[in-house]
Amino acid sequence: MKTHKVTLGLLLMNLFIAFLGIGLVIPVLPTLMNELGITGTTVGYLTAAFAISQLIVSPFAGKAADQFGRKIMIVIGLFIFGISEFLFGIGKGIEMLFVSRVLGGISAAFIMPAVTAFIADITNLDTRPKALGYMAAAISTGFIIGPGIGGFLAEFGTRIPFFFAGALGTIAAILSILLLSEPNRGEDHNEQVPDGKMGFKRIIDPKYFLAFILIFIASFGLAAFESFFSLFADHKFQFKPSDIAIVITGGAIFGAVSQVLLFDWLTKIWGEIKLIRYSLILSAVLVFLMTVVHSYFSILLVTFLVFVGFDIFRPAVTSYLSNIAGNEQGFVGGMNSMFTSLANISGPIIGGILFDIDINYPYYFATVILSLGIVITLFWKKQTSDSSNEVKTRAAN
Repeated sequence: MKTHKVTLGLLLMNLFIAFLGIGLVIPVLPTLMNELGITGTTVGYLTAAFAISQLIVSPFAGKAADQFGRKIMIVIGLFIFGISEFLFGIGKGIEMLFVSRVLGGISAAFIMPAVTAFIADITNLDTRPKALGYMAAAISTGFIIGPGIGGFLAEFGTRIPFFFAGALGTIAAILSILLLSEPNRGEDHNEQVPDGKMGFKRIIDPKYFLAFILIFIASFGLAAFESFFSLFADHKFQFKPSDIAIVITGGAIFGAVSQVLLFDWLTKIWGEIKLIRYSLILSAVLVFLMTVVHSYFSILLVTFLVFVGFDIFRPAVTSYLSNIAGNEQGFVGGMNSMFTSLANISGPIIGGILFDIDINYPYYFATVILSLGIVITLFWKKQTSDSSNEVKTRAAN
């Protein structure tokens, strides 16, 4: 049990570090815009470069995690992550920054599916939701707290946050080599052998496809919200990097704590599908409210609460997918990462174009997309009820 806790803790730390690096760039974007003379559209492309490489590599990385093992994919991913962060720290031109973001996306594609599959291997149907809740908390906290840490460290130098993240990634890779052992594939995976369709054809199966679409929608909303929050706050409220850091760090902590305390309990009350629907409703309302608030306190309150919606959504959909994936944990993790990447590509690009037109437009568009997700959940319940009941029956047996 002690070894199990150490393993889970190390896996969560790896995810936290990887997604911390994604968010570190956000508070320094206004400074980079001034230094390099770039527009919001270019910032969107820079943010999307990470997601494009993650999108391309994720399906192959998910299959590789099933074929070659979880540990080696995690270790390689962490070393690539360290290199990407050091390159961002030393980069003086926009070209080097793009190279850094591409390598960062590759590292995330290696790490995320492998960790998801690793956690599925060392848990069962009863303990998996809580473990995946912790996993989602690590991802969300890293991604959301990254701008906060970046903002504080940027006070000592614009590139300091990236050297810090690069060092953390390298240390995490070494610890993973020393402390992680390749897991045994659990018996639960053998109970749920998938039917005839294999590989990418599985994506169009309704029990997978609608979940993947919702991952895209929620990730799009988060990407549109967070990618331009620092620019939005800078242009509309004249926030300094330290102000942005305080707001986002506070939101990250509040969201993560709410997730850990509430997710397991809410899942038992509503089940994953209803919980996903309510999370999307909360997120859509609060993303829209961001365009109408004016006082510092109201901005703080809306930001704190919006992350609760996003933080609850992620473990709910991951838990649902893990429970129906059977022996395709790596594949499902890769698809999860791929659809997240699609959103992280389109969100910043569309948001950047809209931001140059009007600073409120990215949030309006994100609200519409999240509302579409709410509508989809109404149909998703009907299409997946049989699958959900089957999973619950297996869990009971």
